[in-house]
Amino acid sequence: MSGTAPLRVMLVDDHAVVRAGYRALLETDPRFVVVAEAGDGESAYARARDGDLDVLVMDLSMPGQGGLAAAAHIAQRDAKPRLLIFTMHAHPSYAVQAFAAGALGFVTKSSPPETLLEAIASVARGQRYLSADIAQLLAWERFGSAHGRLDSLSVREFEVLRLLLAARTVEDIARDLKLSVKTVRNLHYAIKRKLEVRDDIELVRLALRLEVVDLVDFAAPEGGVRL
Repeated sequence: MSGTAPLRVMLVDDHAVVRAGYRALLETDPRFVVVAEAGDGESAYARARDGDLDVLVMDLSMPGQGGLAAAAHIAQRDAKPRLLIFTMHAHPSYAVQAFAAGALGFVTKSSPPETLLEAIASVARGQRYLSADIAQLLAWERFGSAHGRLDSLSVREFEVLRLLLAARTVEDIARDLKLSVKTVRNLHYAIKRKLEVRDDIELVRLALRLEVVDLVDFAAPEGGVRL
């Protein structure tokens, strides 16, 4: 990139040690410079309003407003910064929802380091990018009707589903997403209707079967199961 200014990148992840690792990786490549960090979606949105970022690399699971909600919020405001989701969630439906929210790229944290660098450069050019593992799973998913039901959820419904599966209360979800409790309850009902489940037990079973979550995600600190 001789003669070209490096791309200005912001890292958004609720783990400072993880952000430090990403920063160290990006600092090995002269194409990029990390100019900002944030530990939650709200802070990312506030920083993105300054308009001096090229790419925002963001996790999905964070305290308060999650990555999907933050991505949708940022994308509604402006075309920049371009959004790249970098997450542990290796499920195609997360990628579908991320793109629906306005992201241009989706990379799993199990991908090789060079994949993240390639993804940032591609997203900065306005090109969509999927890590190879998700691209393959997404292709296979098209053969399954149950997976298709997940894709029928709106970005907001999917974010509410993610938080419900994380054992968050309706009140907590309403506060974090800045919605009324009634709205969250209505979204909860819509999710069950679209996924064709009768209650939350069936919702959890479906999420486990489709590998949206892992059984360990329901393990309570005391060793019980959160439902």
